[in-house]
Amino acid sequence: MNVKSQSSPAAAASPEIAPPQDEVVKKESLGSFLWFLAKLLIAVLLFRSLVFAPFSIPSESMLPRLWNDDYLLAAKWSYGYSNNSLPFNAPLIPGRIFASQPERGDVVIFKHPIDRTDYIKRVIGLPGDSVALVDGQILLNGELVPREALPDFDIPMSLNTPCAWGGDEADGAGGAAVCRYKRFRETLPGGRSYDVLDFGNVPADSYPPKIIPEGHLFVLGDNRDNSRDSRFEARRGDAVGIVPQENLVGEASIIIWSTDGSAEWVKPWTWFSAARWGRIGRTI
Repeated sequence: MNVKSQSSPAAAASPEIAPPQDEVVKKESLGSFLWFLAKLLIAVLLFRSLVFAPFSIPSESMLPRLWNDDYLLAAKWSYGYSNNSLPFNAPLIPGRIFASQPERGDVVIFKHPIDRTDYIKRVIGLPGDSVALVDGQILLNGELVPREALPDFDIPMSLNTPCAWGGDEADGAGGAAVCRYKRFRETLPGGRSYDVLDFGNVPADSYPPKIIPEGHLFVLGDNRDNSRDSRFEARRGDAVGIVPQENLVGEASIIIWSTDGSAEWVKPWTWFSAARWGRIGRTI
């Protein structure tokens, strides 16, 4: 006689015990939050790599347009993309894609040809141009770039902007201490103009004619006698020399923050009193 095995009702049902509802919600919330963070990180990296990236100004080589401790955004699409466009210079892009050449007068951010740190200067000479300086005045393709004297440039003295070599301490509006510099306006072929500072006759005011090689740029600082630019041989932590276009990172676009250096982390109110509010939002 065959005996049919029969399980007990409890064993037949054998239902799984569901976890408490609050535990399910907790697990789903943690997973959703981590996925949100991952998507946010990807979006930030893409934005920084392809659209805009923040940079700060560490020196006075681009006075009067850019001041020490200005914070700006650089447009990443202006000259195409390369490994220099990516965080940590990730080797993901072969060469430079969607490449385009800067125009004379552009303020560009690029990697130093030797130490790969970020520098910012103004483009003066393009490939094939002949560039020289005569008594501090640019000679571009055999023609002197017009330069006219302007009223002196006054910059408020602060921790970030002491009165450097070439400037004179003076009383500004309201009696505030300022550093006063001689200012000029240069106008490049095509009509692009910008202000420069010049402290007088210095050795770097003379530079013999140089033909800019293909794929390279001749750049200068606007603070003409306080800038280690294309007039000098490239050296680690120093001058930049003639800059390869493949080193371009982006075009300086807009100032998003500026501080005079007087802020203290332990005193939050100084974060606002130290801000140079009038500089925020200025285009470059």
